[in-house]
Amino acid sequence: MDGEELKRMLVRQEEKLEAIHQSVERTRRYFLMALLGAVILFFLPLIGLLFALPTYLEVLSGFGAF
Repeated sequence: MDGEELKRMLVRQEEKLEAIHQSVERTRRYFLMALLGAVILFFLPLIGLLFALPTYLEVLSGFGAF
């Protein structure tokens, strides 16, 4: 192998590494968005329950249930 061929191989390898890096970063962002979505979908109903549950219990107590 001469020096010119070695340089071409290194350039190709660097291009492939850059493509892999971009793919990994894109995948990391997808995982982050999925995690954020899961957290929001878990806590949003809990926050809604904080407001709905007292009203619900008040309505039930009006019927003599509690």
